[in-house]
Amino acid sequence: VQLQASGGGLVQAGGSLRLSCASSRRTSSNNAVGWFRQTPGKEREFVTSISWNGGNTYYANSVKGRFTISRDRATNTVYLQMNSVKPEDTAVYFCAAARSSYSSSDPRDYIYWAQGTLVTVSS
Repeated sequence: VQLQASGGGLVQAGGSLRLSCASSRRTSSNNAVGWFRQTPGKEREFVTSISWNGGNTYYANSVKGRFTISRDRATNTVYLQMNSVKPEDTAVYFCAAARSSYSSSDPRDYIYWAQGTLVTVSS
């Protein structure tokens, strides 16, 4: 499975951005998918995840109510809608596919990772 994350860029605080995570293989539609983010000198941080059928989603407290994860199984694409962004959301964002169908906040449960996409939020 190959994943490609896109949609990053520069956005003003309070604005919105949508990230996409496209998969190259149909079998990935049976995997849970998560988004993580990382800033220099810090460990990768869980942002949100979605189960294989989209029935279950989980969010880090820091993004709850502002970010929304969704997936289109027909196109094997997972989206991260980021609203009301803050400067502290600035990071490289990674999407990843889990080894199971059930989502997890532990990065060790994810086996396929996309290259990151940089999100910069200006104040």
